Amino acid sequence: MAELELLSASLGYADHPVLRQVSLRVDPGEILAVVGPNGVGKSTLIKAGSGALAPLSGEVRINGQDLRSLRPAARARLVSVVPQATDLPGSFLALDVVLMGRTPYLGWLENEGALDREAAQLAMERTELAELAERPVGELSGGEQQRVLIARALAQQAPVMLLDEPTAHLDLRHQDQVLRLVRELARERSLAVLLALHDLNLVARFADRVALLSNGRVRALGKPEQVLTPDQLAEVYGMRIHVMPHPVFGTPLVLSGE
Repeated sequence: MAELELLSASLGYADHPVLRQVSLRVDPGEILAVVGPNGVGKSTLIKAGSGALAPLSGEVRINGQDLRSLRPAARARLVSVVPQATDLPGSFLALDVVLMGRTPYLGWLENEGALDREAAQLAMERTELAELAERPVGELSGGEQQRVLIARALAQQAPVMLLDEPTAHLDLRHQDQVLRLVRELARERSLAVLLALHDLNLVARFADRVALLSNGRVRALGKPEQVLTPDQLAEVYGMRIHVMPHPVFGTPLVLSGE
């Protein structure tokens, strides 16, 4: 188990901050969703959480360790990243992509061993992909490709998982399927999950807590019903927002418009 922390972290590029003084913590078994308008810094936050982007100031830690002090392989054993399934090499077999998750445990030019293949197989079984192992990913549906990326992260066996818009371009069934799987894995494996997502209604259903970003800062942080309120959302998104209890799930149902 591990926890991810950002401590007064200012994040950005070439001394141009996108986010300022961000302090967040994601606990084992928890899903923290990051929401806000386009360009507010959600993907920047994911990059910083993975160690791919060093903070301009402040710290990003996993279990108290500053990510900047760790070598890339050591970071990859602590944190996995699930991007959008848009750039997968179409000719690669699904199994080959999942096996990439074992790279942090291999030496230079070392091939995967029995333990690596076992980890990949178990990850594919958990994501219901075993029958697709020998299929080129270019032949898979969007939902199947997204599950391949989740399986790759599972094979990586890192205690922290970051997901950047994992439901983008997916239909309703695949959106539900992917986020249900992420929630189950967070609970079963005590993963600390940081999730960047646009759809506020999916956030309300699947996240334990929500961080609302606005103007380079965390505008609100708390449970979905505390953050996804008409006043706060209207201020951040610049439009009238209606929020009511979902008739089936009881979670906040967010509707926009007059």
